[in-house]
Amino acid sequence: MVGSFGSLNTALTALRYQQSALDVANNNIANSTTTGYARRTIVGASQSTSQVAMWSRYTGYGDGVAVSDVRRMVDPLLDARMRREHASLASLQTQATVLARVESGIGEPGENGVAAALDTFTQSWQDLATNPGGDAARYQVLGAASSLAQALKAQVGNISGEEADQRLRLVSVVDQVNSAAKDLAALNHTILTGSQNGTDVAVLEDQRDQLALQLADLTGAVTSVRADGQYDVSVGGVSLVSGRQAGSLAIASGVNPDGSADGAAITFAVTDPGGTTTAVSGLSGSVGGINQLLSTTLPNYRAGLDAVATSLADAINTQHALGFDQAGTAGGAFFTYDPTNPAASLAVAITDPSLVAAASIGGSATLDGGNADVLSDATAAATEAYQRLVNGFGTHVAATNRQLANQEALTGSLDTAWESQAGVNLDEETVNMLTAQRAYEAAARLMTTLDEVLDTLINRTGVVGR
Repeated sequence: MVGSFGSLNTALTALRYQQSALDVANNNIANSTTTGYARRTIVGASQSTSQVAMWSRYTGYGDGVAVSDVRRMVDPLLDARMRREHASLASLQTQATVLARVESGIGEPGENGVAAALDTFTQSWQDLATNPGGDAARYQVLGAASSLAQALKAQVGNISGEEADQRLRLVSVVDQVNSAAKDLAALNHTILTGSQNGTDVAVLEDQRDQLALQLADLTGAVTSVRADGQYDVSVGGVSLVSGRQAGSLAIASGVNPDGSADGAAITFAVTDPGGTTTAVSGLSGSVGGINQLLSTTLPNYRAGLDAVATSLADAINTQHALGFDQAGTAGGAFFTYDPTNPAASLAVAITDPSLVAAASIGGSATLDGGNADVLSDATAAATEAYQRLVNGFGTHVAATNRQLANQEALTGSLDTAWESQAGVNLDEETVNMLTAQRAYEAAARLMTTLDEVLDTLINRTGVVGR
């Protein structure tokens, strides 16, 4: 529109646009500490009402400005990389936290650990070898053996308790996955509908991005963006969310709904939005970390303790049977255990100290301590096996912590990159706000000037003095 009245309209568009810019800056500042909030920026578009036609000529210079878009400052590629690295970080954090607790429960080196109990047990046989006729030395052997069995049971109890906790946690995490998948599918539909209606859906898009990141943290889920802006999410290569439809993740075996173990290996399955159930593997995130702990790390350590208990009991029992007690009778089993659960069931089979077969010669030479001396060496294999087990576990913990430190550095750099692009910088917003304020004042001043021009044209032009 050309002319003074048209210029008023142009100034009006400037006022409206700069008011919108102030509103955007205000909203950014208000959400500067809101988790997951992506900074908005206003995009302007020049207006023109001119129409190209034959024998016509437009004599204006534009018709103002309009808000073309209020854009979220996000980078889809950076978001995808963040989700992938956060999934790896969540897996390592889950494992490192549990390993730290288990390592603390092992208590090695320390005065109350299995290693100390093995040393005390070995020393008790040596003391008995020097004083085979003393009841105190025999009681000491039985007491040291009982303490060693209890130390092994305590470690097994530690592992069992951690496994029970992680099974319950796995059930809870799977529930969180399914809840997040349903919420994301619902947001997909709401955002699509709102976008088609011209509604501002930026807040909903922030929420959807947070859900996509949460699913990546929990399972290593991969998110792809459709042409219409909806998110599709897959877990283990199987669709979990497709548009407005959500499937579900389930623990197919290994853990019952109440968190108890069913005796089978842990497996997972995804029922896609179409209703087809498919087994999945290779999950990352918290689920992958828990699965690694329950399927490999903790069972391997428990198996190592069982091997130590079996080695100890078999070696002691074999040598004990070759000796003779105070009555000159051949020795029997010193330890008992359940072959299916050796470390947790290890117990001393003898309660009477006179039945300890310390002698290597039967008959009347019951004060001989030769067998007790040999028995002091029979614990060497078990001691060495336990040292290898603890050292191996310590190495695994250290390696996990190193991987975690590296992953934290990588993820931190990506978070910083996201903040630099999508995070709110108060200094920048202050500059934007001042710029919009001055532009608004300039547009208002222009409108005042145009008003004075019109006043002159209407009220003073053509007035003839008398």
